Amino acid sequence: MNTHAPLPEPFSLTSRLATDPEQHALFCEDATLNSWLAAERALAQAQADAGVLTHAEAAAIRDAAQLHHIDREELWRTARTVGYPILGLVRQISRQLPPGPDGRVHYGATTQDIMDTGLALQMVRSLAALERRIAELGDVLAARVTEHASTVMAARTHGQQAVPTTFGATLATLLAQFTRHRQRLAQAAPRIGMISLSGAGGTAAAFGPHAAAIRSGIARLLGLHDTATPWHVARDGVAEFGWLCSLLTATCARLARNIVDLSRTEIAEVFEPYSDHRGTSSTMPQKVNPITSESIIGLSGTTGALTSALLRAQEAGHERAAGEWHTEWRVLPELAVTAGAALTETIALLRGLRVDARRMRTNLDSDGGLVMAESHMITLAGPVGRERAHDLVHEAATCTRTTGTHLTQTLRDVLTEHHLDTLLPGLHAQPENYLGQAHQIAETTTRLWRTQTTPLPEPPTPLARLATS
Repeated sequence: MNTHAPLPEPFSLTSRLATDPEQHALFCEDATLNSWLAAERALAQAQADAGVLTHAEAAAIRDAAQLHHIDREELWRTARTVGYPILGLVRQISRQLPPGPDGRVHYGATTQDIMDTGLALQMVRSLAALERRIAELGDVLAARVTEHASTVMAARTHGQQAVPTTFGATLATLLAQFTRHRQRLAQAAPRIGMISLSGAGGTAAAFGPHAAAIRSGIARLLGLHDTATPWHVARDGVAEFGWLCSLLTATCARLARNIVDLSRTEIAEVFEPYSDHRGTSSTMPQKVNPITSESIIGLSGTTGALTSALLRAQEAGHERAAGEWHTEWRVLPELAVTAGAALTETIALLRGLRVDARRMRTNLDSDGGLVMAESHMITLAGPVGRERAHDLVHEAATCTRTTGTHLTQTLRDVLTEHHLDTLLPGLHAQPENYLGQAHQIAETTTRLWRTQTTPLPEPPTPLARLATS
């Protein structure tokens, strides 16, 4: 058996059921090679601009550093020998050149300069694609918040009914999270999209007095941010990218968990989109399982586990990692694809979400009116004090559960027993009268989504065309 032959990726049922082709394309083999080749082209051009290479040499390197010149079988065979792919890549580029320019490829750079610069190119494009997904999701979610701003339902704490709220106010908390996530992506982009050009030990000594000019030139050519500080082992920017993917997916999962709970037979307030046989069981024909929500929850569990691996990459010592860097190679593409898939699935979930407002209202009375307990306590707190009001309503609530009667009646009995029946007319009787700021929450959150978020600039040039002219 040839142990060096390329093997197909292990089968992933998750990828078959939920994936993101755009993120996959950004981290595929072609995109990765193109990102490295773009870094080599930009290096040659920046060195020509600084007077280290001639423009003719840079043009020759630019024409040679093209994907169609790369023999992939040879490249990966060499990479397995060396441990890294850039030496083989540089030699294949050099073979396309006449004597002279062939010795100027990769001049002064180190392998990780090229790979990290390429990774930065991929990550900024991934962020832009994720931001587009967030923008689409947020617009759909904002419409739902507005639609259900007055749809009364039970707020639930610790899995139990708490006080009345609206479905729009509940969804608004998710919209606020996606607003913040969109802002985080914009804030993180400069930290993630940084040029790497620090040479073998991080001092850029091989570039001589032109180091700063070459570095800034590459950054300009590639649309990346310049930095004078090496980040070969300072992987916080990479980890931040991973955490952003994990945060996005976890927020999607929070919505998905609520949908799973609210679609339970005993609650039956909110349901996933429906089509024939969607979510059915192989043995129970009546089932309509919340399959999209389940997929999103699974994706979130995956991103959480993968992101934890990036903490190990932070441990790299001295000026170059000794294995810690390698964890990123598998984890980062998976994180990007998984986050994109979670956002895509959540958009589909929100577009087809089915809401039973009548059932929501009915469920408010399913516990004998106990959902209004806080309202009654606050009303009584004025004349009798909060602590006594708490005890009176608690006594009535206990009686409600014991007798199966309604809180309104048991509270009347308790107040009468304590000679406080004069307070009865002031009690709220309906959940619609005790919604607090639910309407304002929905309105304010949708307004902030529309006014406090701006699109992340899309990198204008495809990887294959960077630094080609």
